[in-house]
Amino acid sequence: MKLRGTLGGLNLLIEPGDTGSSVQDALSVRTELLASAVTLELQGDADPEAVEAALHAIRAAGGTPGRVRAPRVNVPTPAPADSAPRPAPLPARTEILTHTLRAGYHREFPGSVIVLGDVNPGAEILAGGDVIVVGALRGVAHAGLGGQADAIVWARPIASTQIRIGDAVARAPEGSSLSNMRHREDQPLAEIARLQDGVIHIDVQK
Repeated sequence: MKLRGTLGGLNLLIEPGDTGSSVQDALSVRTELLASAVTLELQGDADPEAVEAALHAIRAAGGTPGRVRAPRVNVPTPAPADSAPRPAPLPARTEILTHTLRAGYHREFPGSVIVLGDVNPGAEILAGGDVIVVGALRGVAHAGLGGQADAIVWARPIASTQIRIGDAVARAPEGSSLSNMRHREDQPLAEIARLQDGVIHIDVQK
């Protein structure tokens, strides 16, 4: 992780080796620097928990996450089948989508996915790992596809009629943030959904 000042504010670079805990520890002693506009840059295969920790630290310090810049990350194409012994498969990489997902979008990802925008109503995103939405999640999200119970859904806010984690489903009860489509334009609230004892719990990130 690298933090550097610019004329427009700060640039925070999340590198492939960064984790949620390492980012949290590094930024906890620099809170006074984060109280400004911060541009978040993702380098290579960024850890979703590191992105989450950075966003949380910026907001907690009174700063404002500005632009998010990241390269497109693709899953490598498998080599053609042959008679040679095959190495053990590598963990699925995180894919980063640099645009808002519109109604009618439907795609499945083998690993985690980060959406640098909103997921609009009518869009559906499925991931074998975590689903991280930098904007509002109003479409359907399924994290932990295939039974990964420790996957998470994170968005600003979670305003979907349905989310799934592993084999569990959460549908919006009347009056909840999921059903009333809560989205404060001035400072959207970040929420995280986790699976605990077979039930999906959604908590506000403060």
